[in-house]
Amino acid sequence: MFESVEIAEERKLSLRVELSSEYYPRDASVRFEIRWYRNDDLNIHYREERRDSVWQCRWDRHPNDHNSRDHFHPPPDASRPDAENARWPDDHRDVCRLVFDFVEERIETLWMDQ
Repeated sequence: MFESVEIAEERKLSLRVELSSEYYPRDASVRFEIRWYRNDDLNIHYREERRDSVWQCRWDRHPNDHNSRDHFHPPPDASRPDAENARWPDDHRDVCRLVFDFVEERIETLWMDQ
């Protein structure tokens, strides 16, 4: 399922997970960047890169000026103006489960569209 998993120290410390391209139709490079903070803030960034496009979204929990503390930056570009208020579970592991379910549905949709 994974090509690689590493602790990335660029900019902010995060867990970087490169997913196997075998799960995706067409040539794709796919990764997660996951950050958790001691104050329960989090950032989970999902990104698919293809030769001609990028498709990404982000689940966030942090104070900000643009949305509620819990919010979602929807695909395809995860832009700040499109961010939506959300309510994530308190436990970051439960948020990860929601994200993994979302990605599983995304992969199924990509294969059905082939």
